[in-house]
Amino acid sequence: MDRRLLLLLNPCSGQKKANRLLPEIIRYYNSCGFEVVTYVTACSGDATVYMREKGRDFDHIVCIGGDGTLNETIAGLIEGGVSCPVGYIPAGTTNDYASSLGLSPDILQAAKDAVNGMPCSFDLGSFNGRHFIYTASCGAFARTSYTTSQTAKNLLGHLAYVLEGVKDLSSLRAMHMRIECEDRVLEGDYIFCAVTNSLSVGGILKLDPEMVRLNDGLFEVMLVKNPTLPIHWTKILLALRTCDLPSEMIEFFMADRLKITTEADVEWTLDGEQGENGRSFEIVNLSKRIQLMLPVGAVENLSLEETQDDAEDQLSD
Repeated sequence: MDRRLLLLLNPCSGQKKANRLLPEIIRYYNSCGFEVVTYVTACSGDATVYMREKGRDFDHIVCIGGDGTLNETIAGLIEGGVSCPVGYIPAGTTNDYASSLGLSPDILQAAKDAVNGMPCSFDLGSFNGRHFIYTASCGAFARTSYTTSQTAKNLLGHLAYVLEGVKDLSSLRAMHMRIECEDRVLEGDYIFCAVTNSLSVGGILKLDPEMVRLNDGLFEVMLVKNPTLPIHWTKILLALRTCDLPSEMIEFFMADRLKITTEADVEWTLDGEQGENGRSFEIVNLSKRIQLMLPVGAVENLSLEETQDDAEDQLSD
């Protein structure tokens, strides 16, 4: 009997190139012995609902879309108690997480890797109980990913994020925050906070690959201090461009759990989508909680804390 494969597509992602290639992707999966069921999302949250209700019916799951689509897919699997590695065909505008994983930007190649690759375990974040895959952020640039229109993203790509980010700067307000974790307590005025498990955030901020491990049970935490003098901006931009972190204007450290409180309401984004607004937040790293299919070359290039044997053992449990 053929194995059942769910192909979940967000038809609005990126420049919609994947939509045109869908017949060829399905034909390839059929040739691999899969019975393919295709589900096309219609609105935000669709993927989560479908995965929660139907995820157990499939032997293999592949999602096509941006990082937000992957977020919804994973959230539905977790809510439905489904343990299954997920293949990811990145078709969004920035594809931050896909870049960190080393997935191919070529849609057809990514489609092949999604079923022929190796299952690897990665960390997952919990933000006041809501899951995120690679970033929770607030402050400057944090709203950019979901306030930029899909049309602008499709036409301008990364430039759309940069232009919208400039608008953020014009209304920039410092956030007074208290950050508590196991080995430190920080309190001060910041313009940006990011709790990440990725090499890239919003297509704008880049981290040194030597700093980041995607399944070590730790987040990378970045706090940009409030620039009160023109020279402070220069120091911030220089540190970000050179990845010279931590620096005079940027706190940078690792943590597996954080409690963050603010004096005023702060709006967060999770994996580039609108998150939560409030003053008290608990962020927890769920170590090696999700499994994704990676091409062999990507596995060899990533610094991971498990071998292929470990991943196979987890799948057999």
